[in-house]
Amino acid sequence: MKRAALLTLVLALGVAGVAAAYALADPAPPPAPPSDSSSTPTDTSPTETAPPTSTQPLPTQPKPTQPTTTQPTPTPTPRPPATHARIASGVTIGGVHVGGLAYGPAYSAVSVEFRSPLVLRLEARTITVSPWKLGAQPFIGSAVSRALHARPGAAVKMVVDVRRAAVRAYMGTLAARHDRSVADAHVVLRSLRPFVVPEVWGSAIERSSAVTAVVLALQQNRRSPVVVPTRVTKPQVTAAGFSSIIVIRRDSKWLYLYRRVTTSKPAVAFVRRFVIATGQPIYPTPIGSFKIVVMERNPWWYPPADAPWAQGATPIPPGPGNPLGTRWMGLSAPGVGIHGTPDPASLGYSASHGCIRMFIPSAEWLFNHVQVGTPVIIVPA
Repeated sequence: MKRAALLTLVLALGVAGVAAAYALADPAPPPAPPSDSSSTPTDTSPTETAPPTSTQPLPTQPKPTQPTTTQPTPTPTPRPPATHARIASGVTIGGVHVGGLAYGPAYSAVSVEFRSPLVLRLEARTITVSPWKLGAQPFIGSAVSRALHARPGAAVKMVVDVRRAAVRAYMGTLAARHDRSVADAHVVLRSLRPFVVPEVWGSAIERSSAVTAVVLALQQNRRSPVVVPTRVTKPQVTAAGFSSIIVIRRDSKWLYLYRRVTTSKPAVAFVRRFVIATGQPIYPTPIGSFKIVVMERNPWWYPPADAPWAQGATPIPPGPGNPLGTRWMGLSAPGVGIHGTPDPASLGYSASHGCIRMFIPSAEWLFNHVQVGTPVIIVPA
């Protein structure tokens, strides 16, 4: 009995110790009841919020017992891409103002300006030609990219590739159309009346210099007129020297004098005509265009050395018996000239040895109205 009572007492003490230990432990809070979306929670404790989704770090929350005295350092804003930037003010690309423009508008502005035709100044003419026809290729994109990073007021160069062969070929075409050969002034007959054809100054494009000037203008994107250099050749005979013109109608035995009264028109005015004698059939007066090359007052007559009819003759000094009269106007036709004659009965006939005979007073008058270089046209009329 005593042993059974002792065992019962030990078990009771063990159970009481376990219960006391359990009572002294901090019990866990009971689980929160399920929330109802239509009711407001009655828990007044601060609600814990989810962290923000922004990539920027959140500022550190200060502890309740230590007030915050410094502001957090902000993260720097990243630089926008160059294609969305604006070009600084005053910047130019190949002389084109693109300040304040974005990439696209700046590209368009430079492209439009480059397409403008190149102006060439060839003497008094103005010629326009497309840059594409001259083989010019601009690199606009790279120039705009450099302009986007240029300082205000900067002049950005644009690379332009120019094919010199294309420019050289164009200059050859231009020369074929505009080069002209030099030509002296001369006289032509229309219905036996003389007309003066003015002189022509020769002109030829200096192709090498012209190609260099055009290529440089395209590379610098300049559209101001480019002067095409030319080589000019001066004529030896000008229309200004044709103040008087002589037309000789050999068969009808008349000499006509014309005078050019204006420099703006090719026609001339009739002045006077004279009866003459021309060469015998065996010594005919030559046909063609000649000019006066020598003029003498009171000339000597010298027998032509190679003329059979003058064999044994001696020179004759000035005077009444001189066969040349008192005036001699020698022509560019060898041995032929216009002169007075002491034999007026021969006038109106083919009586001379090739020269043109006149009355002595008529020859003196004509001598005072012509000069060396005066054209003399002899026709068989």
